[in-house]
Amino acid sequence: MPAIPPVCDFGWKAPDFTLPGTDGRDHALSEIAGPRGTLIMFICNHCPYVLAVIDRIVRDGRELQGLGIGVAAICSNDAISYPADSFGQMKVKAREWDLPFPYLHDESQRVARAYDAACTPDFFGLNADRELQYRGRLDASRNRAGPADARRDLFEAMKLIAETGRGPQEQVASMGCSIKWKAA
Repeated sequence: MPAIPPVCDFGWKAPDFTLPGTDGRDHALSEIAGPRGTLIMFICNHCPYVLAVIDRIVRDGRELQGLGIGVAAICSNDAISYPADSFGQMKVKAREWDLPFPYLHDESQRVARAYDAACTPDFFGLNADRELQYRGRLDASRNRAGPADARRDLFEAMKLIAETGRGPQEQVASMGCSIKWKAA
């Protein structure tokens, strides 16, 4: 059963974090943030929803960076129960996917909990003040890639945020595999 995140809580202030990246460096939100906004994505290595669109995620991330949007992806899944999402495997996927942005490991799951991340992929589009303006889908794809000419919901929303500081009022929620939480 796919998980669906809640609708956008406009103006919610994103908490700062520092997480290790697959590039061997630690990355803080304050360093990732772009002058015109920031996109934080919760993804993982094995989710069919992510795998169906990883090429589009990479394309959009690269293009958004060109618009002054800072971009990072975070994997928060329990790597003990899901070894495909281990930090070592994240490094392999970051190279394989040729990620143009940091891929960060949230081993403690504190960042996912602070953001109330629900699924992979889950997109958090922030304005330059790090206020939430978009929490919608990438495009019409689900666990299979949608048409090549599908409307680029995430890209268009982030472009609007870069230009105006505000996201679209109408947003379609993302859908994906639930975050794989550690046992309590």
